Amino acid sequence: MRTFVTLALLLTSAASSALTPQETHRLLVTLDERQKSAGDFTSLVYMERHERDKNDVIFEAAIYRREEGDKMVIYFTRPKEEAGKGYLRVDRNLFLYDPTIGKWERRTQRERIGGTDSRQHDFRESRFAVDFEARWLGEEKLGQFAVDHVELHAREGADVAYPAVHLWIDRATGNVLKQQEFALSGRLMRTSYYPKWTKAYSPVKKADVYVAAEIRIFDEVEKGNHTTVVMRKVDLNPVEDSIFTKAWLEGRSR
Repeated sequence: MRTFVTLALLLTSAASSALTPQETHRLLVTLDERQKSAGDFTSLVYMERHERDKNDVIFEAAIYRREEGDKMVIYFTRPKEEAGKGYLRVDRNLFLYDPTIGKWERRTQRERIGGTDSRQHDFRESRFAVDFEARWLGEEKLGQFAVDHVELHAREGADVAYPAVHLWIDRATGNVLKQQEFALSGRLMRTSYYPKWTKAYSPVKKADVYVAAEIRIFDEVEKGNHTTVVMRKVDLNPVEDSIFTKAWLEGRSR
């Protein structure tokens, strides 16, 4: 009888701590809101690409982002062979400009940015609540952190790279600590860790915005390949409209 009562109490406790579908959705809404700048975003980005059996490659780029219209520019300054190249996201389309041939090419959501393990959504604002439906899988331990494990599936027509995502969200801070992305077949494609977060004040939002200061991305298909992304000098002040145009990127390489 004592064992039965103990088991019943444990089950009741577990059930009471479970998140409902509505609470799980609000968890994603809060996650998105914390990263929402409500205006423009500028950062210098450092990326170190490790590819199995090859020398590591260091990349540096400038990121410009505008929430209105979901616009973004990624302009590379290093290494030498990538300098001058740039990506432009506008009207849900991603274009790559190569100054060596003076040509623009349309790219997909799964485009490896600069040949690294990063994708464009690693640099965009969080849109989990908009693009995905969520299911709470449970409270877990990720190292020393208590986390909510959430399973996401893309909504119909959502502009996403992968249709299924798992998130491990720190219960204490509300920040993502781990993310896994899956293909339609169910195959694990990438695992990303978020060991460092920082805050920057947005004059438009009139509040702090949380920024992933470091992301460690592991390729689960080509084992041994991984990329570390570090955000530097985050600025949330407005930038010129001309930056979000093909002419601006073309002009940088002249």
